[in-house]
Amino acid sequence: MHAKLQRRQALTDARRALVLDAARAVFLEAGIEGASVREIARRAGYTPGAIYSYFESKEAIYAALLNESIQRLQSAVAEASASQDGPGQALAARAQAWFDFYAANPRELDLGFYLVQGMRPRGLTSELDHELNDHLYQALRPCEEALQELGLDADAALRENTALFAHGVGLLLMQHTGRIRMFRQSADVLFKSYVAQLVARVAGGSRQPGLFGGTVQPDSTDS
Repeated sequence: MHAKLQRRQALTDARRALVLDAARAVFLEAGIEGASVREIARRAGYTPGAIYSYFESKEAIYAALLNESIQRLQSAVAEASASQDGPGQALAARAQAWFDFYAANPRELDLGFYLVQGMRPRGLTSELDHELNDHLYQALRPCEEALQELGLDADAALRENTALFAHGVGLLLMQHTGRIRMFRQSADVLFKSYVAQLVARVAGGSRQPGLFGGTVQPDSTDS
């Protein structure tokens, strides 16, 4: 009986994965609003009714795709953190992990930021959008924790983590669209430089004004 249940669950998981693969292609082509359960079912080789046995709506399918993406992102950040000594190295490793994840998987960035249909959460309810945002924030929170371990208070760490993410996403967009080439720069090199300066500024020796008010501690070589 146990083996039978395992086989049944494996078959369910395989079918669900097939639906998600088909849905990913449809969403990337048509966006959330333009996609339909009927088209997703056609791509997956199922009837629409069969799709509804796994997901209640196309929004639920989209949420499942993003949640799986964010879980992989969380795993990448956690793995990068495991072998680092000190909050400075931990911050650099964690930030590089999420940057590398989106650099290697540009379609995940497209889905996560609704870039297939503009830059608004079109077709999603506010509750679902809030849930997805919270999951993404939790995936990025280890960087914020490292900033607090470096000495920033909670508000300052949140602001710096927000700026770090915004900077990285901007570079990723420039890389994925090819616009970075007009400056003859490397997105990865620029991101590494930003993170190194952030660590030095927060963890250094003498006090000076920070980017967002208050004071932080820059690298001693700046003095």
